[in-house]
Amino acid sequence: MNYVFDASKPIAIGSDHAGFEYKEAIKNWLIGKGYNVKDFGAPSLDSVDYPDFAHPTASSVESGEAAFGILFCGSANGVAITANKHQQVRAGLAWQNDVASLIRLHNDANIICIPARFVALPLAQQMIEIFMSTAFEGGRHATRVGKIACS
Repeated sequence: MNYVFDASKPIAIGSDHAGFEYKEAIKNWLIGKGYNVKDFGAPSLDSVDYPDFAHPTASSVESGEAAFGILFCGSANGVAITANKHQQVRAGLAWQNDVASLIRLHNDANIICIPARFVALPLAQQMIEIFMSTAFEGGRHATRVGKIACS
């Protein structure tokens, strides 16, 4: 795989309870491939509030501590909305391979949000591989991305 992010930095990962099993599976899969992963929780299947884990994951990406982020929740909408409150974060919700590619190509997404209740684990792995290996296209898209932040 052609990794387009800074491989010297960890991958930030987080979830709520609905995404916990996917987070654990993906974390172990990435570690098995030799990547450094920083897990921001959730720590179990016990019910939690997704912002408590999406914010630290997004902060890690926003500060440059992490190369990029992966977030899971039931629909992925809650974690995406939360992560996108961070000015330097562009969190994209992906549910199929083409979307995982386009959020990188056109939106320069630095966090991929995956709906654990609606996507099979092998597809989640495929989307993450696509996300990790797809470079931002730039050009006219750079102008658009430059207009996203409020400050």
